This record gives sequence, structure tokens and C-alpha cells, in this order.
Amino acid sequence: MRTLITTGSPFEKAAGYSRAVVQGDWCFVAGTTGYDYETMLMPERVEDQTRNAVATISKSLQEAGFDLADVVRAQYFITDAADAGRVFPVLGELFADIRPAATMLVTGLIRPEMRIEIEVTALRSSR
Repeated sequence: MRTLITTGSPFEKAAGYSRAVVQGDWCFVAGTTGYDYETMLMPERVEDQTRNAVATISKSLQEAGFDLADVVRAQYFITDAADAGRVFPVLGELFADIRPAATMLVTGLIRPEMRIEIEVTALRSSR
């Protein structure tokens, strides 16, 4: 059974994607930027964008019946290599005990205010 999860972001409808897709014991969360989707505001600091992105991911995982602790794979996309040193402590705090397999890439994102995008895959644990 396939379940689609949405945050109500206007990007999801416009681009034809789901925030997350659940297939069996797996949950695939789409790339998530640092917008506050209730206000559609983007903080300037990459640390705040990182926290917002993980909060949106966590909320989507919970809606899908998963937990942040179920994340087994994370991919981080940043627009400036200099931001890595600002992002690592935030990710270290948020994923301290989870420690998913992770990759960080420096790349362009679709809007200039976006400084980080995070994509995760979760596997339902047998807790």
C-alpha cells in the first residue's frame, strides 16, 4: 500500500510531488528546505533553515507513522561550502543518537534564499 503525505506547501502542488511517500516499511521524504510552511517565510541563517527543514521532516514522518529515529539515510544539499561548519553542529544535535548514513553536497538550489535542502529515508523499526 502506498500513502502520500503532504505539508500543504504550494511547491508540492505546483511541482506534482509529495512531501513523503510511504511504501511498506519505508518512508521516503522529499528534499525539504528551511521554509516555515505556515508563514512561507525563510530565515536568513542556515542554522535556522536547517532546524526548520528537520522540523518539517519530523512532522511528515510522524504523520506517516514514523519517527525521526527511524531515519537510516540523509542527504544534505548546501549552497556554500562555508556553511558546512555552521550546519554540522545543528545536525549533530538533531541526529546525535540516530546517526543515519549521510552525504553532504555543495550545489545550487532553485531559489536564492534557500541555503540548505535535506532529504531522508526512514525504515520503520520494530520497536
